[in-house]
Amino acid sequence: MRKVLLIVKREYLAAVRTVGFAIGLVVAPLLLGGSFIAIKLLEGQVDTSDKRVAVVDYTGRLSAALVEAAARRNAEEVYAAGTKNKIKPAYLLEPVAPPVADPVKFRLQLSERVRRRELHAFLEIGAGVVHPRRDTAQTTIAFYAPNAAASEVRSWLRTPINEALRKLRLADAGIDPAAIPDLFDWMPIAGLGLLEQDQATGTAGEARRVSEMQSFGIPLIMGFLMLLMMMMGAMPLLNAVTEEKGQRIAEVLLGAVKPFEFMLGKVLGGVSVSLTGSVVYLLISVVITLYAGAAGVMPFTVVPWFFAYMILAILMVGAIMATLGAACNDAKDVQSLTFPAIIPILLPTFIMVPVLGEPNSTFALVASLFPLFSPILMLVRLSVPGGVPAWQPWAALAFALLLIWAGGRAFRVGILLQGKPPNLGEIMKWAVRG
Repeated sequence: MRKVLLIVKREYLAAVRTVGFAIGLVVAPLLLGGSFIAIKLLEGQVDTSDKRVAVVDYTGRLSAALVEAAARRNAEEVYAAGTKNKIKPAYLLEPVAPPVADPVKFRLQLSERVRRRELHAFLEIGAGVVHPRRDTAQTTIAFYAPNAAASEVRSWLRTPINEALRKLRLADAGIDPAAIPDLFDWMPIAGLGLLEQDQATGTAGEARRVSEMQSFGIPLIMGFLMLLMMMMGAMPLLNAVTEEKGQRIAEVLLGAVKPFEFMLGKVLGGVSVSLTGSVVYLLISVVITLYAGAAGVMPFTVVPWFFAYMILAILMVGAIMATLGAACNDAKDVQSLTFPAIIPILLPTFIMVPVLGEPNSTFALVASLFPLFSPILMLVRLSVPGGVPAWQPWAALAFALLLIWAGGRAFRVGILLQGKPPNLGEIMKWAVRG
């Protein structure tokens, strides 16, 4: 064990004494914090030039209501409260008489006005939109613009158009909309957690409000932090082991230690590096959270699981990288294996959002139990309010330990192998047969 600790010490000091480690440790939180600062600074740097939109209303009943709604919006939202500082563009709606004939040619003329920057866009309201089930023809509302799908004007128009349509439908049915003032009021649905019974008193406690930050923000941050630690602690082992093997350093070391001890020392060195980084990042996160008065958002009960899965992730991925490095003879071999090696590490980030949407689904369970996915996905599921059944994190740990054991068997064979580099199939055989 003393020899293993010597290797760990050497690997740790070789990593943390480099300028690259110090820069990486500082740059990552600076980039994260800088991005939030940049977003805050750029909030006021929006295009505030007025947006003129031509409205072609074939019903003859909607354009006046839309012009009135735009005027209210411009009066309330365009300027900062109590100042003349313009923070949003004004929406200027220009009613245009529908063409008597050839609507296609008319659309082309309006399109040319948009290209000449006379208009931001033009809106066409079909004649049958008020009663679309009665008038089946011309029931389309179309917004024409260079980038219509991403236009904020188009998004804003949805509300006043549909409010005006509801009022017209009520009026046509002989109902005065003013008699039902709360008819169009939208009611939000509060997101609350489940109630829990106090074991001492037997009374039910209050359900806590669950925010989007708790449901999505914190789990995503924890998942990406885990990925960062895995890349920091495990990925360098692929090149490091290959270099030591190519320079015959590994053969000298294997004269004093067993292959598994050699691999264990290398991997634990990576764990130490990642622990250093994660402690720094978590301390910064806790300080920021407490300073912002958002301590209730931070899932402190997940922190022990974070360290457990991080250590296991570095051991597991580090064992795989060390095994692949042991199977390579030079940098060219490393390049051919780098992409296949990194894909399983990155794949969990692509499916984090579906897992967050249904953290207790069969798909989320199976994906989080897969050893290479479990450090990120199981941590994400644990960070979601409500958590997961107690047996699942332990099962994921057991599967990951099995993969570490297999990696050790393959490393023992590959570290002394010279000549033609093996393919992934042969490496898997080494893991099975030893």
